[in-house]
Amino acid sequence: MERIIIIDDDESITRQVAIVVESMGYNPVVYNDPVAASAEDQFDVVVTDFMMPEMNGIELLTVLKQKNPHAVRLMLTAANGFKVAMEAVNRGEIFRLLAKPWQLAELKAVIEQAVAHSRLVKENLLLTATLTNRNFELANLNQSLEKLVTERTSGLLEGMVRALDYRDTETQWHSRRVSLFTRRIAQQAGATPEELLVIEQGALLHDIGKIGVRDSILLKPGPLTPEEWVEMKQHPEIGFRMLSTIPYLSGAAQIVYQHQERWDGKGYPQQLAAEGIVFGARCFCIADTFDAMTSDRPYRKGMSQEAAIAEISRIGGTQLDPNLVKSFLEVEIAEWNGIRAHIDALEAEDRRRWDGKPLITPAKALLGDWKTAGAGPKTA
Repeated sequence: MERIIIIDDDESITRQVAIVVESMGYNPVVYNDPVAASAEDQFDVVVTDFMMPEMNGIELLTVLKQKNPHAVRLMLTAANGFKVAMEAVNRGEIFRLLAKPWQLAELKAVIEQAVAHSRLVKENLLLTATLTNRNFELANLNQSLEKLVTERTSGLLEGMVRALDYRDTETQWHSRRVSLFTRRIAQQAGATPEELLVIEQGALLHDIGKIGVRDSILLKPGPLTPEEWVEMKQHPEIGFRMLSTIPYLSGAAQIVYQHQERWDGKGYPQQLAAEGIVFGARCFCIADTFDAMTSDRPYRKGMSQEAAIAEISRIGGTQLDPNLVKSFLEVEIAEWNGIRAHIDALEAEDRRRWDGKPLITPAKALLGDWKTAGAGPKTA
């Protein structure tokens, strides 16, 4: 039975996590004092809060890593500690982040992944010590590592979007919808599977830089002043700085940086033009425009699909890449409706499941299958 230590200065949090861990058949050990927890050396998984008195979560995990380098390290963090925690992920200090408040299903899934990873690490250590056929050993190890990197990347993206959604509740589903719109345009234009994954990641995270925008501006109900717009327009660069240090998100970071540029050079923050804008960002601009036109807002009703398509066709060559507009026009309306219906269904299901449970925040994995009436790509 795996031994899982849980650290948070809030007793209600450790109690809830311990109940979940025990219900899954593992052995929970609870600490409300991070200094006391730092003496532990026999455990398989550690789950710790980030903001704690005397010793924060990253400091604690650094000490525990020295004592037990093969244990799996998980961190709970709120939006205000997300950037620092994400840097720790990039350094390899943390296996996965879990946003607070968490979704029960997600918490269980992360713990299962951590235990599976712990078992895999132990198996690989044994394999390394006993196998004589190096080629066979390397093939299995590479396959395992590829799977783990994919899982960690998907979880990190999910945590990023969730953290931003805690501040601006309209962000999450817009980002998920636009990421699939962007992927479909890129696919129609001939992008490779590897390119599609990077493009989908960049589109999903396009607004992550808004974490660095003040609430008084981000959540302002009325129009922004010119001075406030100056700060708001910094969010692409903030997002780029957050992601560019993570090697497996470097391509997505460029899309985040350039997602407000325009084909005619009148966008921001760099006033790039034409093919000086990366391919994924040019696909995103069409997808974002289409979503904005066809989505309802508190102050207006979304226009019809046909009217939005006609307008996008009109601005191809000025605001939008004319060649990618042609690719967009080649996609049947049924596919756009299918993507929107898929995301709407996820949102409705989350509302139904988690409404009225304050510690459980709606969330759903984006990267999965979606279907239209007879057609549609499979997401990565």
